Amino acid sequence: MNPAPPVADRILVVDDEPEIVALVAYHLAKAGYRVSTAASGQDALDLARRERPSLVVLDLMLPGMSGFDVLEQLRADDGTRDIAVLMLTARREEPDRIRGLSLGADDYLTKPFSPAELVLRVAAILRRTGTPVTTSADAIVIGPMRIDRAAMTVQVDGSAVELTPTEFKLLLTLAERRGRVQGRGHLLETVWEAAPDIQTRTVDMHVQRLRTKLGTAGDLIETVRGFGYRLRASAARGA
Repeated sequence: MNPAPPVADRILVVDDEPEIVALVAYHLAKAGYRVSTAASGQDALDLARRERPSLVVLDLMLPGMSGFDVLEQLRADDGTRDIAVLMLTARREEPDRIRGLSLGADDYLTKPFSPAELVLRVAAILRRTGTPVTTSADAIVIGPMRIDRAAMTVQVDGSAVELTPTEFKLLLTLAERRGRVQGRGHLLETVWEAAPDIQTRTVDMHVQRLRTKLGTAGDLIETVRGFGYRLRASAARGA
């Protein structure tokens, strides 16, 4: 049985194949979601900015603008950067999956797909990313953890956590892109400003130390096998 969403989240389905759009829209609507559709990248961006859906089901192969381009623009816009994205594509090659996840996709489903699996994946993504996160110009609060950008300080349950500058930058990078997988190579480039093909073990060691220092909040950092790490936007375990 498909899980019914607790509220009528809006899902934007983007695909230039009418049959696929109809199939996906039907099953999502049947599961209780409100559904909008778009057949091109530009229409998808316009709708996303206007409607602010909870999640976008995004086809990779679109006319004029690829799904990768749409995803990049969604993540670059402050108004749409936190919208969850499920990539839907006929491409099975691992580099495409890695590129999509590195750009900020939350999950990846290949065609042909099971409509029931798609609905379950949508529900899982929304459970993982749906907990409100308090943000301001200076602070990000996720569950028991507060990250102060200006003061470069971190607190868990009100107690200060002593981090090195590198550990703080790593945590802030994961927090600002919470809910989305960050590849080890991308983290090396962003945090260490290093070439993405060297010393990826450096990332693993720093994440391990960071989890230990964060204590109960360390469980927020998830390992995504074969890709990298993701900071959950919820203090409770998602699916």
